[in-house]
Amino acid sequence: MDINISTIPNLPGVYLLKGSKDKILYIGKAKNLKNRLKTYFQNSSSLDTRKKKLVRIIKDYSYIVTSNELEALILEANLIKKYKPKFNIILRDDKNYPYIRLSITEKWPKIEVVRGLKRDGNLYFGPYIPAQSVWNVLDFIRRNFLIRTCKQSLDKNKKRPCVQYQMKKCVAPCSGKVSQEDYLKMIEDVQLFLSGEKNELIEKLEKKMFTLSEQTRYEEAAKIRDKIKNIKKAFNSQKIISPELNDLDVIGYYKESDKIAIEILFVRNGFLIGAKEFFIDSLIIDRENEIIHSILSNFYSKEIEIPPLILTNCFPKGKSFILKWLKERSRHNVLIEIPKNGKKFELLKMANENAKIFFIAKTKSSEKILENLKNTFLLKKVPHTIGAFDISTVQGKDSVGAYIFLENGNFKKENYRHFKIKTVTSIDDYSMLTEIVERTFSKNETLIPNLLIVDGGKAQLNTVKKVLDNLNIGIDLISIAKKPDRVFTLNDKIIPLDDKSALSSFLKRIRDEVHRFAISYHRKIRSKKLLSSPLESIPLIGKKRRLALLKHFGNIDNIRNASVEEIAKIKGFNSKIAEKLIENLKN
Repeated sequence: MDINISTIPNLPGVYLLKGSKDKILYIGKAKNLKNRLKTYFQNSSSLDTRKKKLVRIIKDYSYIVTSNELEALILEANLIKKYKPKFNIILRDDKNYPYIRLSITEKWPKIEVVRGLKRDGNLYFGPYIPAQSVWNVLDFIRRNFLIRTCKQSLDKNKKRPCVQYQMKKCVAPCSGKVSQEDYLKMIEDVQLFLSGEKNELIEKLEKKMFTLSEQTRYEEAAKIRDKIKNIKKAFNSQKIISPELNDLDVIGYYKESDKIAIEILFVRNGFLIGAKEFFIDSLIIDRENEIIHSILSNFYSKEIEIPPLILTNCFPKGKSFILKWLKERSRHNVLIEIPKNGKKFELLKMANENAKIFFIAKTKSSEKILENLKNTFLLKKVPHTIGAFDISTVQGKDSVGAYIFLENGNFKKENYRHFKIKTVTSIDDYSMLTEIVERTFSKNETLIPNLLIVDGGKAQLNTVKKVLDNLNIGIDLISIAKKPDRVFTLNDKIIPLDDKSALSSFLKRIRDEVHRFAISYHRKIRSKKLLSSPLESIPLIGKKRRLALLKHFGNIDNIRNASVEEIAKIKGFNSKIAEKLIENLKN
């Protein structure tokens, strides 16, 4: 690719490297855009193998100049999150992490599970990973502290409390069963529990228990005693790291070649409350400081609590700007530390070891399945990339096609495609398959896999084989039929999938995923069609005219019953258009 370096400014900013069809391959930031892009296009011989691979497929580039490096870092994180380029570190996670929110801004605070953080003056505790742990904590609080979890307004007292009161999971502030002063004391107890203030909470409850006992209120004292027992048991079941550590995150990883497993541990109030694992199998960067930079900027760009301390194996590239960015997002100072000994060092070591275990489990199981796939179906080579097609038709209407893609056994949703069938009007699966295979592979060679899987039997297999031959694409091909589940191959082998082997489960998962993707697109089209207005299909009636008609007449029936003269009076209409409109609506 020819590039005129002289036109690129010596300024900070973000650069976007693009492949065919303007697809963004990599996004990076630079203190000096000219010098950075020069390393790709003029000094590429000095690049490592992975970056050379990237340079070979670059077709174009663009850049955005920023005022400073910090601004470039923020823009880089936002663009990566938006475009998810193939060669950037993307810590894929569909949802924000769960937190427990204590709504102290309300007159009668409640406790609830939320995803993501808001700066609303309320208290947030978490993140809880895996998500099941947050429901366990919530259930414990409901059984032992009896504060409300409902979302109803408590401005007016209800005469009868809800079923939660009957189940002894709420003290029913809605029905005036507790004073606001006593209720807020209960909220303080919950706050101490969630903050990990074990000693202070138990001391407070014991004092209350003894007071009740002295007042001969033995039944109430017994309830406090049972609560103390449950709280002690809950704290003892948690994995205590070290109380003096307070809040911190630990980022460990294990890397081999272009694959990396990342393990992030969450420590809150000295307790290990969760861990999150990520796996990336197309890593383009190799330097450790760049890897840590990418992990930090990607992970903390989510709606997540950023603790005051982060432990890592090395300092990130552009450490000072990362720290400024973290401070800006969290609104407090953040330190990045490389521990050399003590409890922090042991925590980092544990994160690295867990990352290695996850790496081995992830790579070995995938490699074994792919190797088994090759041997079982006599494929030409191990299918590191797999594609699958499916057709969805209901009562012969709105037929659609779907294509999904896997790389090293993992679904790659950025390579998924769906299609409205354009050339086939009858119920003809073979013609539909021909159309979507041609449309997929003739337009984008990067979507061609090592192994292609088709939904159907021998006939569907032969249909797709003809298309591939016409396109001069020589890849492995199999089809999966249902009832009974079995695989057809080009060498006339038919292999049942009714066993419980890992290979059968893997193939069924692919078949189910492409079917799910096709069905979801089909439903989307049908629902859109059902919700669409009859006016949308009428010639000469664009958006402005549709809005004018609906504003004037209110609904379709009134438009149908209107006269040509009435419609012609509306701005943007005349007699000719009005006649055409009424004719189309009646038909």
